[in-house]
Amino acid sequence: MPIQAIHDFLLCETPDSWVAQAVNMQDVLLVDHANCEKKAASTAMNLMYRYVDNFDLLHKMSRLAREELRHFEQVIEFIEKRGIVYDATINAGRYAAKMRKPVRTFEPAKLVDTLIVGAIIEARSCERFAKLAPHLDEELQKFYLSLLKSESRHFMDYLSLAREAAGEDIAERVQVFLALEKELIESEDDEFRFHSGVPTKLASAV
Repeated sequence: MPIQAIHDFLLCETPDSWVAQAVNMQDVLLVDHANCEKKAASTAMNLMYRYVDNFDLLHKMSRLAREELRHFEQVIEFIEKRGIVYDATINAGRYAAKMRKPVRTFEPAKLVDTLIVGAIIEARSCERFAKLAPHLDEELQKFYLSLLKSESRHFMDYLSLAREAAGEDIAERVQVFLALEKELIESEDDEFRFHSGVPTKLASAV
């Protein structure tokens, strides 16, 4: 999938101020990226345990979990190679928790919303890999660009599963979460993380 499709889906681009901070904080970037890959695999596994009668979901989430764990392995290789301390206890930041707040608590709405959130997170990850890559060293740039294909497929898998689970048009619900995501990406954020918003100290320059 071309990156343009991701841009067409999301309501905003990553602010340049976040890219600048990411370049200057690559140790935190890689540690949080590793944790994000672990959590993505865990989310897929949890869905597999919770919705055992959905064979399409089982197949797609099994593949996704394997790929996310492989990405985790690749990121920690970078962390080790570059002499970065891998602090797995680093807090996750606000993004994912706030994205999940509007998720409904009854089925199948809970599944639909959870899958929509998954799609948006994967889309944003893909967008950030593409935007950040040109500013990185050759080795890390090549790695981040290599992730675009799988991340864009994960985005489409989540979105197609959400449509199947709903059995009806989900466009309005998708827009609810996209609007929230836009707010999180464009608003000030005290902590730098892979999915954080505008760095507070640079907010006035955006």
